[in-house]
Amino acid sequence: MTSGTAEDAIDPFRDVQDVPATLAVGRNASLTLGTDALIVLDAALIESKGAGCCGLSLPGSTKTTRSIPFFSVLWAETADDGEVIIHYAHPISKTVARPQIISYKLDKPDSDQAEAWVEKLLEKAYGASQRQKRIKVLVNPFGGQGHGQKLYHKHIAPIFAAARCELDVEMTKHNGHGVEIAQSLDIDRYDVVACCSGDGIPHEVWNGLGKREDAARALNKVAVAQLPCGSGNALSLNFNGTDSPSLAALAVVKGLRTPLDLASVTQGDRRVLSFLSQSAGIVAETDLATENLRWMGSARFTYGFLVRLIKQTVYPADIAVKVEYDNKAAVRNVYRAESSKPPRTYDDRTLPPAGTGLPPLRHGTINDPLPEGWELIPHDQLGNFYAGNLAYMSPDANFFPAALPGDGCLDLIRIQGTLPRVKAISTLLAIEQHKFFDLPHVDYQKVSAYRIIPKNQKDGYISIDGERVPFEPFQVEVHKELATVLSKSGHKFEAKGV
Repeated sequence: MTSGTAEDAIDPFRDVQDVPATLAVGRNASLTLGTDALIVLDAALIESKGAGCCGLSLPGSTKTTRSIPFFSVLWAETADDGEVIIHYAHPISKTVARPQIISYKLDKPDSDQAEAWVEKLLEKAYGASQRQKRIKVLVNPFGGQGHGQKLYHKHIAPIFAAARCELDVEMTKHNGHGVEIAQSLDIDRYDVVACCSGDGIPHEVWNGLGKREDAARALNKVAVAQLPCGSGNALSLNFNGTDSPSLAALAVVKGLRTPLDLASVTQGDRRVLSFLSQSAGIVAETDLATENLRWMGSARFTYGFLVRLIKQTVYPADIAVKVEYDNKAAVRNVYRAESSKPPRTYDDRTLPPAGTGLPPLRHGTINDPLPEGWELIPHDQLGNFYAGNLAYMSPDANFFPAALPGDGCLDLIRIQGTLPRVKAISTLLAIEQHKFFDLPHVDYQKVSAYRIIPKNQKDGYISIDGERVPFEPFQVEVHKELATVLSKSGHKFEAKGV
C-alpha cells in the first residue's frame, strides 16, 4: 500500500511523477491511479449494476465508479490493437478471491503513453516486491484432509497464472520427499519454493536446503512460502495473514523478501533445523497425540489443549536457558521498538559465498558439556515448555505475540505446576482473546539457546515443528536471519503484538 500526504488523501487523482494519473479509455470511461487503488470510471457500470466486476466501491462514489486496490492487481499489459488489459484478484467472499479481467480500448491510441501508464500501475501494484516470481511449487496431496491437489488447482494456480508467475509444479510422493527435492534444487532457477501443504513440507524444505554444501547461500537465496493446504498452517498465518489458499496465493505474489531466524536442534547425533517451535509437555502432547483427529482441522489443537489442561498433567525436566530478555516489560519494549521500524523494502543481506554451509554451533551440541555460565534448574512441576519462532501456531492460537522474524531469539513460555480447571479454561480463552501474554502464571521470555532434559518419565512427546522426535534430551540455538521467507510487511508477523 502506498503511503500518501494529507493532500493525496483529499485528491486521489493526482498525477504520479511524469505519467498522467488518468488514462482515457473511451468516451465515457477512464482509468485513474489513485492513492491506494485503481479507480475505474465507467458509465456502463450503471447498466451492469456494477456486476462486481471491478472490486469494491469507494466511499461516497457513484455507481459509475469502482476501485481495485493496488494490492489486488496481478498484472497489466497493452495489446497490439490499443487495448489495456488488467488482471486482478476479486474477492468472492471473505476467504476466497478469484482472478478477473477488465479491458478497455484506448480513446486515442498512444502506445507509448499507455505502456508508461501500465508500468506505473505495476509499480504501484508491486512496490518493492518482485514481479513474475519463478516458483517451485510443491503440492502435498496427503496433507491435512487430503485435498492439497484440489485446493492448488482451484484456488492457487489461477492466481499465479494471472500474475504471470513462472511455475514448476511437483507432487510430493512420500515422507521426506521435500528434503530430497530441496537438497538437489537448482537455486539459481527459482526465487521461491511454495509449499501447498501444512507446516510439514516447509520444515522438510528448510532441512533439505540445510543439508547442502552451499546451505547458507541456498537458505538466503531461495524464499520458502506456504500455501495453506494442511491442518497446521502457521507459516501462512504469520506471513500471509491468512489460512485461505487463494488469499495466501495473492500474498505470495505480492510478498516481500524477509529474513527469518532458524534454530538448530541437536538430539543424539542429529542436527535438525526448526522454523516454527519446539515443545515438551502439554503443547507437544496436544499436537502429536491428536493425529487421529485430523478430520477436525485446526480445531483439533484447541480440543487437545483443553482436554490436557483439565487433566492437570505435569512434565518434569531439568532446563538451562540462555536468556536475552528475562521479563515481560523488557520483552514488550524490544518488540515495540523493533516492530515500529520502517519495513525493509529490499533484501540488504550479503549473499554468502558459494560453498558456505550451515553456521557452526556456538554452544555445542546436546552431547557436549553444559556451556559455561549455563545452569540446569529442576522443574519438577512443569506443565508446559514451549519455545516458538513465529507468533501464530494456529488460527486461534497467538501464543507468542511478541515474536519477531529476525530478532535472533525464540520466545519461551513456561507454566509451572497444575492449574485448577476454571483457571485452565480461562488460560485457553485468553489465547484467543489476545490476553495470554499478561497472565501472571505465564512466564514469557526471549532466549537465544537452551537445553532441556526430561526426567521421571518413561516416555512422552517432544515436538519439533509439529513433528514427533525421540523422547530424550535436546539442545537448541538460534541462527539470526539464516533463512528467507515472503511476507506482506517485510519485517514482522501478521499478528496482534504486545
